[in-house]
Amino acid sequence: MTPERFRTIVDAYGADPRRWPDEERAAAEAWADLHRSEADAVLAESASLDAWLTSHTIAPPERSFVDRIVATAPARHPRKPRTRLWWQGAAFAGIGLAGGLAGAFAVSFFVLTGTPPQVHESSSYLTSSFGGSSVDWSGE
Repeated sequence: MTPERFRTIVDAYGADPRRWPDEERAAAEAWADLHRSEADAVLAESASLDAWLTSHTIAPPERSFVDRIVATAPARHPRKPRTRLWWQGAAFAGIGLAGGLAGAFAVSFFVLTGTPPQVHESSSYLTSSFGGSSVDWSGE
């Protein structure tokens, strides 16, 4: 336990050791016993703040005030059934199933017929400025 950590604990939790964290209470009390004058100064400073905070009370609200708040609060709407969420999930699963079936049909068609799909190599509409051009301009 360091003096800085002891001050941090007292500043955060007050002068009463019962409020200090359980895992640091023993070490803080042992440090305070070894450094009594320094610990007493820190504890006295915090004790005055603790006393002020303890003396501060808040009166409960008047019943008319509570009634006004409740009267102006929005009404609770009954919860909607979760059927909409269920339909959204079913639609999502159906779309995925349809895509999987379309892909399986396309693959099986090409496997059964033995003809691979036609690939147009170096077509001008398939090239980009990053992949080069199919036109040879070296002769000019």
